[in-house]
Amino acid sequence: MKLNSFGKVVASAVLVMAGAALMPAQAQEVVRLGNLKFAHYGAVSYIKEIAPKCGIKVEEHMFAKGLDVMQAIIAGELDVGTTASEAAISGRAGGAPIVVVAGFAKGGARLVGRADLKLKSVKDLKGRKVGVTRGGIQEVLLLAELQQAGLTVSDQPGKDVQLIFLAYADLNQALLGKNIDAMMQSEPQSSQALNKGFGSEILKPYDTPIGEPIRTMVMTEKFYKERRPLAEKFMRCFVEATKTFIDQPAVAEKYVRDVVFKGQISSDDFQDAISNSPYSYDISPEHIQITTDVMVKTGVGKMAKPPLAKDWVKTDLLDAAKKSLNVK
Repeated sequence: MKLNSFGKVVASAVLVMAGAALMPAQAQEVVRLGNLKFAHYGAVSYIKEIAPKCGIKVEEHMFAKGLDVMQAIIAGELDVGTTASEAAISGRAGGAPIVVVAGFAKGGARLVGRADLKLKSVKDLKGRKVGVTRGGIQEVLLLAELQQAGLTVSDQPGKDVQLIFLAYADLNQALLGKNIDAMMQSEPQSSQALNKGFGSEILKPYDTPIGEPIRTMVMTEKFYKERRPLAEKFMRCFVEATKTFIDQPAVAEKYVRDVVFKGQISSDDFQDAISNSPYSYDISPEHIQITTDVMVKTGVGKMAKPPLAKDWVKTDLLDAAKKSLNVK
């Protein structure tokens, strides 16, 4: 009997030790995050820095544009992705199994002309070449602005405005080299063009039905539905990271300039960029539906069946996370 009791004690001790060994693994569940390299995506990047405190591990994968994030989600390589709303909408229309769970920044677009041309309004773009990234929210906003101004547009010569499709990283160089006359650009690149003197602001394109475009955080339906406790932890971590950046601008600037951009942008670039693309939390089905409707009207995304926002915008995780952290 004594041996038996001793055996039970040993067995119990082994079980306790095994359980203790398993706990760190459980506490460090991995979330695969797809993100983009822009100033206003910085709070999302910061999630990985505070993730251990949230009881998770975040693996961040950087992409050139939002449509690439959608492709990675479709391929099963990501759990969470960040993008402008149009890529999320196009992705959902194309069969990406995603839900919108938060909005992490507003604005983030600017129509910039060559400084030497002194372009003052959208109407001044008649007869001009305008650079934009294909499929980005900037393209949606540019086409909406051109429609409002009554200008025709094509990527071939012959219309009022000729579109020149370039990557975000190449637009500034094209404007500086006078290969384009204007550009609809993201942040901080548009602020850099102004601060370096080769670009001048024509307008911030927020007078369309979309208003200020909201950048979207999406989760896969599988992650949202089947890994609920982990999704809840991630969302609390997102709210905490964003609150830190909103409440402590110096922390936000240091992290984005030093870690995300590795010293490539100045303090002025960062300040100007974030003043045009502030960090935020919220998103609504109404905003996504209006953006979808404008995409249909302008032909961006060429969706056979545009998704209904009420079917796939789910803010319950965000609402719970904000409430738990006392964030209004």
